Amino acid sequence: MGWGQRDPALERRWRERMARWQSSGLSVRAFCEQHGLIETSFYYWKRELRARAAAASTAAWKSSSGGKSQPVFVPLTVIPTATVSVEVRCPSGHVVCLPSCEVSALAVLFAALNPPASEDSSC
Repeated sequence: MGWGQRDPALERRWRERMARWQSSGLSVRAFCEQHGLIETSFYYWKRELRARAAAASTAAWKSSSGGKSQPVFVPLTVIPTATVSVEVRCPSGHVVCLPSCEVSALAVLFAALNPPASEDSSC
């Protein structure tokens, strides 16, 4: 096989080695020592196989889209970074926290905290 040409059998062997390494739980160094591999060759093939896989997926995408550039949509979930809450601290030491600021909930809370003049004025 000439220089610059790919050897499918060699690529297949390295793909199998990578799969065995990933499932082994060993470090790269330990795996290479155990299998008589040169560590620099291992890292070369790891990088090379990743690049080939990326090129193949790009080529597949271009052929399925007719070579036209199309936007890629990624699903996402929006999580609010800040929530509005109301915290009321009573003189008695009680603390009431409301996760939202609904007017009706606040009206009920303040009515309960503001007893008639004849009752005790603490929370």
